[in-house]
Amino acid sequence: MRIDKYLWSVRYLKTRSIATQACKKGSVRVNGNIVKPSRDVFPGDVITLRKEQINYQLEVLDLPASRVGAKLVDIYRKDTTPKEAFETNEMLQYAKTYYRKKGVGRPTKKDRRDLDDFTDSPEEGNEM
Repeated sequence: MRIDKYLWSVRYLKTRSIATQACKKGSVRVNGNIVKPSRDVFPGDVITLRKEQINYQLEVLDLPASRVGAKLVDIYRKDTTPKEAFETNEMLQYAKTYYRKKGVGRPTKKDRRDLDDFTDSPEEGNEM
């Protein structure tokens, strides 16, 4: 079975075209090698998929005939993604949070002052 069809059928990627694009970008590796979308996978292969800043690692157990339901996915793959990858992603989400939601309202006076201090830092001795 092709790698793009396999990733689509075990529900890691939403469509086959997205799976094909991921392979072309180099986000998919089989046994450590970057692969093309047409590469066949076999039981026992180890797939590494980079998706949303997480490196998913999965082992192919069997090949499905077509797209399978979410409850049956574990029959065809074994997820060996380390938990540290998910914890790192959570920490990145906390680092990105801001005290005000992005795009909500105008900048506050404090925001404006911070921006002014950042952009208008005059150097000593160069005043006119």
